[in-house]
Amino acid sequence: MTRVIETEEHQALRSAVAALGRRYGREYLTRIVADGGYPDELWSETAKLGYLGANLPEAYGGGGGGIAELSIVLEELGAAGCPLLMLVVSPAICGTVIARFGTEAQKQQWLPGFADGSRTMAFGITEPDAGSNSHRITTTARRDGTDWILSGRKVFISGVDIADATLVVGRTEDARTGRLKPCLFIVPRDADGFGRRPIDMELHGAEKQFELTLDDVRLPADALVGDEDAGLLQLFAGLNPERVMTAAFAIGMGRFALSRAVEYARDRSVWKQPIGAHQAIAHPLAQAHIDLELARLMMQKAAHLYDSGDDVAAGEAANMAKYAAGEACVKAVDQAVHTLGGNGLTREFGLASLITASRVARIAPVSREMILNYVSHQTLGLPKSY
Repeated sequence: MTRVIETEEHQALRSAVAALGRRYGREYLTRIVADGGYPDELWSETAKLGYLGANLPEAYGGGGGGIAELSIVLEELGAAGCPLLMLVVSPAICGTVIARFGTEAQKQQWLPGFADGSRTMAFGITEPDAGSNSHRITTTARRDGTDWILSGRKVFISGVDIADATLVVGRTEDARTGRLKPCLFIVPRDADGFGRRPIDMELHGAEKQFELTLDDVRLPADALVGDEDAGLLQLFAGLNPERVMTAAFAIGMGRFALSRAVEYARDRSVWKQPIGAHQAIAHPLAQAHIDLELARLMMQKAAHLYDSGDDVAAGEAANMAKYAAGEACVKAVDQAVHTLGGNGLTREFGLASLITASRVARIAPVSREMILNYVSHQTLGLPKSY
């Protein structure tokens, strides 16, 4: 049975992370981004307090929790205006995959560093020609003795410049069928033949986006994560947490925007009473709050299913949570900006930049249209159109 009321431990975690977020806030992150830096202080303190590795095993320095706990951390930092995007990538995707499928040596090498904040790992799956069709991934890995040789391209990969390595999704040939199957490889940042080019984005964030080239990158046998024949299982072990964490990112952003709008609507008076007394202002804000709360419930369900080991049900719920949270976030940001009018477009209130940022949850890591495809095919049993 899915718990819909948070435990006392989860409530305490939410309260503690919210307090941490308030000490930094939107102004801190805005200044860091403007200076072209990275929120190292917040990242380090989040790690020191034990939140960064909340989902990682205690044996490797983590908190022993799951995606449910880590999603609370990201949501509350986002609600304070200072979300950490690399939480989605390093501990959630890469940490989960290595904790579940990595060798003991890989766990010892990476998980303690993920938990204490000293090491990070990016995740490379998206390709310029494949789009949302993971079956068209052309990054390939071939054996050369005991080594692997990786060749291909990736695009829109976050934080490669600050990460110690990138967990790259490639494809290897199945010796039995000759078909290509997905596999995951740890590629060190300084590996020969591993190049990166920054992508000039209108969206301004601390974590930059990159195009990657893998030009016959030679890797040792132990760069492969997990079983060569279980690629899809290992891949979705990372993609489902990614969807849950993207939902947390969106819900936190929506809550931040909504809180700014509510505060403004309480205080701003044009006639005799605050503008929040008018239903044309109050009702859309109430609807935004309801949508965010509903999205959080689906996110909590997805996290619960994933943490309990039900990968199939978690896949469906994670996609639904990501969809619901993306829609709720965009609507909350739009209504918040509209509530403030011209002030919503000023830097003083910190909302205008969210107009662009809020679109991310609709687009990445998978578009809302592909989620609707998933639900129509997998849940409703309707035929495919492609």
